[in-house]
Amino acid sequence: METGLEFRVTGRVQGVGFRAFVQKVGQQLGLTGWVRNNSDGSVSGVAEGSQGLLVEFIKQVKTGNRWSSVKGLEEQPQRYSGDFQTFEIRY
Repeated sequence: METGLEFRVTGRVQGVGFRAFVQKVGQQLGLTGWVRNNSDGSVSGVAEGSQGLLVEFIKQVKTGNRWSSVKGLEEQPQRYSGDFQTFEIRY
């Protein structure tokens, strides 16, 4: 069953390749959605796919890449929209 989630990550997550990391994780897991930087220094986005893959996605996003330092991760379940074709970086 396909589902979705909205997420927001805080910590050292801008200027360290974090959006590209999140995009790569999403693509590798076959998820769709987007990720972007926010003006407050956080990173947020939407991911859609199967529940099990979203759990793995959040686990990897919480870990981050080697240059980032994730301090917090908020996630909010949302209904699957099917609006996304790929996992993209938004600007």
